[in-house]
Amino acid sequence: MDFTFNDEQTLIQGQVEQFIQRDYGWETRQSFISSDLGFGSDNWKTFAELGWLGISLSEDSGGFGGSAIDTMIVMEEFGKGLVLEPFLETVVLCAGLIDDAGSPEQKKDLLSEVVEGSMQLALAYAEPQSRFNLSDVMTEAKQDGDNFVLNGFKSVVMNGPNADQIIISTRTSGDQRDKQGISLFVVDSNSTGLSFRDYQTVDNRRASEITLESVIVPASALIGELNQGLQYLESSIDRAILAISAEAVGAMEVLYKTTVEYTKTREQFGTAIGKFQVLQHRMVDMFMEYEQCKSLLYMATMKHDESSPDARKSISGLKYQVGNASKFIGQQAVQLHGGMGVTDELNVGHYFKRLTTIGTIFGNSDHHLKQYTAL
Repeated sequence: MDFTFNDEQTLIQGQVEQFIQRDYGWETRQSFISSDLGFGSDNWKTFAELGWLGISLSEDSGGFGGSAIDTMIVMEEFGKGLVLEPFLETVVLCAGLIDDAGSPEQKKDLLSEVVEGSMQLALAYAEPQSRFNLSDVMTEAKQDGDNFVLNGFKSVVMNGPNADQIIISTRTSGDQRDKQGISLFVVDSNSTGLSFRDYQTVDNRRASEITLESVIVPASALIGELNQGLQYLESSIDRAILAISAEAVGAMEVLYKTTVEYTKTREQFGTAIGKFQVLQHRMVDMFMEYEQCKSLLYMATMKHDESSPDARKSISGLKYQVGNASKFIGQQAVQLHGGMGVTDELNVGHYFKRLTTIGTIFGNSDHHLKQYTAL
């Protein structure tokens, strides 16, 4: 396999890296956390101007026809800066899903605004009882003439507070856990009967719990075919796992490098702790865990782009390794920094929180080990 980026990909990587260094300093990021949006609105406009919001969308949908590798490059750099803007939620999860399965009208009306930076999206697929099973859906959608009526509850809707449109998975036929009978609808966040309980997550993102009470949507709000929504949802989640794994790899790199530098200056008994052999072994282990994740990330992303028969198995293997490595690297970084490693003033604890969250999003290590074994 050739892991060398082409000229265009190298340019994208340099652009994002420069943005992080120039416009995403630690104090600036912390000010975003305490704002109403939870991220920088000007940054979102910058993403649009630089073409990042359309990087992975097809040219027919107004994007640039990029691949999962292009998204990986962006997300890895975002991970290094702990970027708060909802690129994952809007572009990877939702815009990609609409690009795959949406009608020409949906692509024209929604994706053009996403690429311009004037619309944000959220995917409401999780429910309290569903754990990581995408087909466990109790939210119902019943046809009523030319409309559908939606009733149910969705939990942990990432970017829910800021989304203009929300894609909601519903049960339109079959039993609670049937793989058939799931349909996806795009719903305006201001729709009558839609209520939100917004909150801040442990990693300082924004999310919502959404209650649907007789929410009426037209048949044109259906994404893809009726009762066939699971396949589109699974494809979207696969892309999202690759994206957050890339983000995790970026965060891991910063953590282990920060820890190595800290141990060169922190002294104990008159000696820099980085000279203690047992701690050197720990830092080597951190580096090895990071490198294994990066190698798996590249392999799984390339297999996905090539539509390899074992692409999904590779993605589950990657997510399993990322979950384990995130925990190990985060714990070692915090311990080697001592008590200050868990303070809000130091970035180490924030990286650990994000890595911990990534380890759980879209399935934890135990879940993906079972998936990998089954596949």
